[in-house]
Amino acid sequence: MTESPGELLAQGPRHEPPFLANIPPSIGQRPMVSTAAIAPEEDFFVLSSLPPGPAQKWTALAIVLGILVVGFLVIGPLSDVQLGRVPAFLPMYLMAMFLNDSFTATLLFAQFAISRTLANLVIASGYLFSAITVIPYSLTFPGVFAPTGVIGGLQSTAWLFDVWHAGFPMFVIGYALLKDAGPAKRIWRGTVPAAIALSVVLTAAIVSAAIFLCIMGEEHSPIIILDTFRFSSLLLYYVVGPVVAASVSALIVLWIRRRSLLDLWLMVVLFLFVIEMPISYYPNPERFSLGWYTARVIGFFDSSIVLMVLLYEITTIYARLVRSIRAQRREREARLITGDAVAATIAHEVKQPLSAMITRSETGLRWLDRSMPDLDKAKAQFRQIAADGHRAGAVIESIRANFRNDARSRTSIDVNDLIAKALALVRDDLQRHRILIKAEPSARLPQITGDRIQLQQVLLNLITNAVDAMEAKDGPRILRVGADVRDDDGVVVSVADTGPGISSQDSERIFNPLFTTKSGGMGMGLSICRSIIEAHDGQLWVAPNTPVGAVFQFVLRADTATSVGVS
Repeated sequence: MTESPGELLAQGPRHEPPFLANIPPSIGQRPMVSTAAIAPEEDFFVLSSLPPGPAQKWTALAIVLGILVVGFLVIGPLSDVQLGRVPAFLPMYLMAMFLNDSFTATLLFAQFAISRTLANLVIASGYLFSAITVIPYSLTFPGVFAPTGVIGGLQSTAWLFDVWHAGFPMFVIGYALLKDAGPAKRIWRGTVPAAIALSVVLTAAIVSAAIFLCIMGEEHSPIIILDTFRFSSLLLYYVVGPVVAASVSALIVLWIRRRSLLDLWLMVVLFLFVIEMPISYYPNPERFSLGWYTARVIGFFDSSIVLMVLLYEITTIYARLVRSIRAQRREREARLITGDAVAATIAHEVKQPLSAMITRSETGLRWLDRSMPDLDKAKAQFRQIAADGHRAGAVIESIRANFRNDARSRTSIDVNDLIAKALALVRDDLQRHRILIKAEPSARLPQITGDRIQLQQVLLNLITNAVDAMEAKDGPRILRVGADVRDDDGVVVSVADTGPGISSQDSERIFNPLFTTKSGGMGMGLSICRSIIEAHDGQLWVAPNTPVGAVFQFVLRADTATSVGVS
């Protein structure tokens, strides 16, 4: 059953009128994540506060299992494969790592600007640390900018690599410990620019200290790089071991405190760190080996994971935000349209009794203004005015009942009597427009159950529309109003005119709110009529009349309690 605009408006702003059914849900109705009850609404834009969904968990597991398979193949069946040297590979790899970590740090700093949580600031600093460390590592690496490197020596390259890959897990541990701290320790109280500036300065200072120690201590460090292509077995203890230990430690701390989407993907990054280091130097401890190339590809991938997740989530949230803003705009416009519709409904329904009151008052005054006032006829007009006033009040109450979908005022109704009284109310208009009335009562009609005032208003609207349609017609003006019984015990009421008819493209649109084919029409009458009929579990439609004009018909179910015995 279709509800009227008034019914929905009376139920409160949570409901939408049927002619606004194409409006998508608003921001408050449209779920942004599947766990909205867990994360506060203001944290929906912060990756560190969004819980991961099942699809993200399965994706992370698939990545981990895929890297495990790759590591097994590189260490096992493909360990003897030797690839050619590609001198341009390493500069491209280092540039990609620098860009990935820089972009990730920038986006995480933006997350910190929203949440003001120190945990986000620490993990953003961790990616900034990785990006800055790539610079001295590239300067010391032989063959990138110079055959033997621009600064430091062979051992400096190994130690900077160790600082790079072992330092990042330390930031992850700091992030994991801070994100569950109390509000006093978790939230930054100062200004955001000051916090980011302080983070950049401290991170750059840490990297500078690491550069100084790696270069200055090179003479006292063990020989772990034999030449520009071969590594010593000591690399496993001094470089690979610390990185794996730091990554495993951070992975354990993060696993214990895991909660958010960012936690999930940081665990994936740390796991890739653990896989990346051994296959880089085992079983073939040489540069440009299959394991060495694979480890760099994995390194590029683990530096891209959080960046890709951030970009995807930001794009998704932005798309949702755009849809929500559009939905809010449509909802605001819908409320304005609904207000117009309600105002038009009241004006449309009250217009007829008010017009009758004005006409009868003018007639009564004319009877009184005569030299010999006809008091009896004047009294009759004033009685009609009082009746029209009561009818206007009943119409308003009917509109309110229609808004409430109130069924308490429904009674058993004789359809023939309903038609006769509706025609009596508009008899003056019909005579003034010289319209021939052909009422077709039926003695076989069962009674129906409904709101007498509402159903009378439907008939008055349909009859008034028929009068307006035939107003400009020069030929015969015939109004045919009748009722008949359907096979399913329903009662069909018809209002037919000999006007210009309804075009095929308008035959359904005329029931839409605010749509009208009349220059002075409000576009609410037929919409109200259909809402009332459907509220009575009936149907209203229009069809061409023969030979000309239109016939509006509605069907209502018979009152089974009173139709028993009707033959």
